[in-house]
Amino acid sequence: MRLSTPASVDASSPGADVVTAAASTSRAPQEVPTAEDAPARPRRRGWSAVRGTVGAYVALTKPRVIELLLITTVPTMFLAARGMPSLGLVAATLLGGAGAAGAANTLNQYLEHDIDAVMNRTRRRPIVTGRVTARAALVFGLVLGAVSLTWMWFAVNPASALWTASAVLIYVVGYTMILKRRTSQNIVWGGAAGCMPVVIGWSAVTGGISWEACLLFGVVFFWTPPHYWPLSMKFRRDYAAAGVPMLPVVAADTRVAREMIAYTVAMIACSLLLWPVGGMTWVYGLVATALGLWFLWLCVGLLRRARDPQHPPLRAMTVFHGSITYLTLLSVAVTVDVFLPL
Repeated sequence: MRLSTPASVDASSPGADVVTAAASTSRAPQEVPTAEDAPARPRRRGWSAVRGTVGAYVALTKPRVIELLLITTVPTMFLAARGMPSLGLVAATLLGGAGAAGAANTLNQYLEHDIDAVMNRTRRRPIVTGRVTARAALVFGLVLGAVSLTWMWFAVNPASALWTASAVLIYVVGYTMILKRRTSQNIVWGGAAGCMPVVIGWSAVTGGISWEACLLFGVVFFWTPPHYWPLSMKFRRDYAAAGVPMLPVVAADTRVAREMIAYTVAMIACSLLLWPVGGMTWVYGLVATALGLWFLWLCVGLLRRARDPQHPPLRAMTVFHGSITYLTLLSVAVTVDVFLPL
């Protein structure tokens, strides 16, 4: 029979063993743990520790960010192949791209763990909480990056490996080390790293780039500010406390909203230019137009609320989530359009 600790004591707390020992001495002999029970608890603790460690290293790679990046890779590969590309090539590209993005995100957390500790949004990240040491994170990021780039070189092609390396350098050196703490336009230029998956996907299929790849790059490039600035609006106090001059920290909401509208118009233009340049059907054109106007409407709504003298809630996160929906559905439209017999 197993022992139970008092409800007020957490079994994992420092005093739990003391309480358990005291309880065992005060109970009848039949309540003493059997030999079968003794090894079970250490095994569970060991497995829990392994899961916690693995989870901490996975968290360093920012899986949700990787998922968003890969959303644009697959449709680009379908468009480049004008149909179904090799599934092996798709898998190899996604694996190498995910590894490289994970390495870049890990190195980003290593370089920014001082400001992560200040911001409420990031204070639970593995390095800040001590689940992973800064040195271990640095080694993990460098090794993962080296393995991923080597994989891209041999399993995909050298061109894709070079574009992947460029993306890592832009994000780690350009954005994290140079731009983020120095300019309010950090996400504009540093966000170019997030546009690279379309170039990587295209070069994986064709070995080079083309106007279609450039236009898809433009869609993601101009999409990035209206995607990220709403998040910065929500967490502006965090960024201000950390000394990071995101545009919503140093500029009025009306200015931020106007710039978001300008970038959204440029994004829509790139998405519509892909229609004739990429030989897309009217289905893609209709979907791209509808999605673009819908997202533009969200940004205009943000500007109206920012201008309202009664100061209603900005609902910036509505625009943030809308941006993810926009990019996801546009990517689906690109993929589906390739197979339409029109």
